[in-house]
Amino acid sequence: MNQVADILKLAIKAKQQGIDAVLATVVRTEGSAYRRAGAMMLICEDGRSVGMISGGCLEPHIIKRAFWLTRKGANVQVYQTGDDIQYADDGQAQVGVKRTNSDIYDEPDSSLNSDLDDADFDELNFGLGCNGRVHVLFERLTTATPLLETIRNVRRTQQPISVATLIRANDYQHQDSISKNSDNLRTGMRINLDEYRSLGSVSALGKTALSSILANTVEELAEYKLSDKNTKYVIVENGEVTTEWLVQRLQPQLRLLICGAGNDVMPLVTMAKLQDWHVTVVDSRAQYATRMRFPQADVVMSLSLDDSETLLKLSNNAAVALMSHSLSQDRARLAILLKHSDNYRYLGQLGPRYRTERLINEISINISNPTILEAGIHKLRYPIGYKLGGDGPEALALGIMAEINAVMHNQTASAEGSHSEVSNLAASSSNTNADIVPSSV
Repeated sequence: MNQVADILKLAIKAKQQGIDAVLATVVRTEGSAYRRAGAMMLICEDGRSVGMISGGCLEPHIIKRAFWLTRKGANVQVYQTGDDIQYADDGQAQVGVKRTNSDIYDEPDSSLNSDLDDADFDELNFGLGCNGRVHVLFERLTTATPLLETIRNVRRTQQPISVATLIRANDYQHQDSISKNSDNLRTGMRINLDEYRSLGSVSALGKTALSSILANTVEELAEYKLSDKNTKYVIVENGEVTTEWLVQRLQPQLRLLICGAGNDVMPLVTMAKLQDWHVTVVDSRAQYATRMRFPQADVVMSLSLDDSETLLKLSNNAAVALMSHSLSQDRARLAILLKHSDNYRYLGQLGPRYRTERLINEISINISNPTILEAGIHKLRYPIGYKLGGDGPEALALGIMAEINAVMHNQTASAEGSHSEVSNLAASSSNTNADIVPSSV
């Protein structure tokens, strides 16, 4: 969930300043779409906005209409990005619409805003050639705050949570009973599925007609265990009531631990923060590990070489990049990490191949169990990063981020850089100072 940090920060500021805001969330996509379900954008009434739900094509329209669309409460709008746009006689492109009753979630009352066309009430066709449809949930900040608090808690605790969001309910036969019930099936309502998986939590909804429908729906939604895909569009039928849901597995930030605080670490921190990663920079040299040098990092600290407990804590479930340009530092960190290969998700070592092999040979002398060492070496990526070409710290950082992303998201990239694919840089490099040779150059 990129740009989430900015959305959380602006939401807090808006609430403190007493400024209303609208959260726009992609809840479903059909065909080609720039952003996936779950992408968010926050629009404040004073004009500030953060986040993106498309490639920039929908945002101007959404900023203009967000508060009007939510005047009666949360609702879902559908936006078409196909290339079948209509043109007027003068050749000017028209924001055409195709009125399709099945595509209208909540149709506004045009009498309340006479300056808006009927086109604004239906499925909008932006004629961008993407040939996709984007379903967007609009809700005021007061309604969206519980979700934002949940996301904030996930990032704080590093524990994922499954949440189901109601997109649409066809409840024609039960309209009277539902409208009078406190558990009203309303667009945008959310259910923490992890809580409802607990024994007895579903029965706590009570015995009303709607609660029975909702309880059965929750039980079916709770069966979905998201792993590789963090979102899923689900239709649940309970008698004459059909509901549509977005089921999300809200994940904590990806975490990057960089062992080393040299100048070439700076662009790596920047690139990781652009993707909303949690970044920690450590170095045993206190004069390098300073907040002034790495203002974007979440944590900057001086870490002694014998503090293995803190190193393992910081590397837990994280990607680790060893790039201190110091043999003593790399040897000490690598010795600990190779013996705990199940602790982290990625481990990469900067420097030419022969340098890392030298470190491994020195470390192996003090490890009595070769099996443990082999498991760590198998997971180690060296030289760190893909060889994408280019020169300098920025090119190095790009290659490192490309490889880490591929590993963290279980993707296969047809590029050099892993321990099984990389060529022997020692044979092609004339620079004998192994501590300062970038591995991807």
